Amino acid sequence: MTGSAAQTPARGWRETAAIYAHPRVITFLFLGFSAGLPFLLVFSTLSAWLKRSEVSLATIGFASWIGITYSVKFIWSPVVDRVPLPLLTRWLGRRRAWLLLAQAGIGLGLLAMSFCDPRTDLFWLVTFAVIVAFSSATQDIAMDAFRIEATDKSLQGATAGTYQLGYRVAVLAASAGALYVAAYSSWPNAYQTMAALALVGIITTLVISEPPRPVEAATEEREAKVAEFANRHAQLSPALRDALVWAYGAIVCPFVDFFVRFRWAGLLLLAFIGLFRMSDIAMGVMAYPFYLGLGFDEQQIANISKIYGFVMTGLGALLGGVLVFRIGAARLLALSVVLIAGSNLTFAWLSAIGQPDPTVLTIAISVDNLAGGMSGSIFIAFLSGLTNTAYTATQYALFTSLMLLPGKIIGGFSGVIVERLQSSARDVPALAALLDLMNAAPKYQGFTLFFIYTALLGVPALILAVLVLRYFEKETPPSEKKEGQ
Repeated sequence: MTGSAAQTPARGWRETAAIYAHPRVITFLFLGFSAGLPFLLVFSTLSAWLKRSEVSLATIGFASWIGITYSVKFIWSPVVDRVPLPLLTRWLGRRRAWLLLAQAGIGLGLLAMSFCDPRTDLFWLVTFAVIVAFSSATQDIAMDAFRIEATDKSLQGATAGTYQLGYRVAVLAASAGALYVAAYSSWPNAYQTMAALALVGIITTLVISEPPRPVEAATEEREAKVAEFANRHAQLSPALRDALVWAYGAIVCPFVDFFVRFRWAGLLLLAFIGLFRMSDIAMGVMAYPFYLGLGFDEQQIANISKIYGFVMTGLGALLGGVLVFRIGAARLLALSVVLIAGSNLTFAWLSAIGQPDPTVLTIAISVDNLAGGMSGSIFIAFLSGLTNTAYTATQYALFTSLMLLPGKIIGGFSGVIVERLQSSARDVPALAALLDLMNAAPKYQGFTLFFIYTALLGVPALILAVLVLRYFEKETPPSEKKEGQ
């Protein structure tokens, strides 16, 4: 990874285009759909349902902490990585067994949510949403491991691109689709429809084949030494020795392996991963409440934010896959951070206008979704290259958990931050001057400052992206640098 992260051999355009016809790459259109379906249904789509049910902004913000489930999935990732499921693992294989169990949990959880009324059953609605989020996070653990193990490194950018495209199709269904059903029928019917769409993942899991699991010799040797050490202690019961060996291999080794390979730079990488999407995630909680409060209705949001936004995200995802294939992921990280954080300023522009202007919303969605799709493919490919195939699920779960955790924690306070900024913006001379310069609409000045604040959250990630690139360029052998040029 030390070389491939920053450098990649020169590719022809015909060879580049052909990667999207690979069967494994196509498979991830459907698996990406399965991964993308539940996320918004426990996040911004749920926020819209709560808003329409007259739940307060502060409560909506706190409800977004359901998403922290995705940020702590590394806790149970060793179980998904190493523990077989009765009957299912023998029938389907290690990765597919966990995929099927998680997908069943998603479908049943969404169905249960559909029978709740936020005004009277908020506790149960949140409880079932947590079950959906837990099942979805578990699916992500197994699916990310499946994706990394099913293709070689040259296809990681392409699988990230098709995965994101399928993911965004599901996001379109879970946002615009759910909003359409809610507008013309009801919110319970919307969630029942989404529960039915969970069958896409279940069917795909039953059709695909289990990937091989290559393990490096150094990794096998490291774990063998632990087993030998445990066996020398005869005073321990066999069950306890086996448990200690398993715990070391499943829990300790993934972290030891990561720092053996990257040494001090492991801390740099983990810090960068944690901050990469902070500005994007912190902003996302308030997106739907902002659209609705500004005066857009569900149909307008669905048409512009979701249907048109889906096209832009898909283009961005495929473009990101091509750029990774031709240039390499690490070289594109700083650009990705700038695009993600900078796109939030387009929403500050919309809030400053203070009118439900479809043209400005379309521009904002174009910039935001194109940037999100492209940077997503780049970052997924980058993270995939950091893993050891012996610990794919655990290490990748750690990376993606760190990616979500800071933004989710800060995002939980987003409703409170908007309200505080709205009430006190004029009391701070510098902020008042900025709002006057922007000619910001008084009613939405809290949102204007909020979007600027979320853009600034990307500055630490930008600094770290530059340091990460310098590290990989320094670690790349001269022969690889020449080949990459």
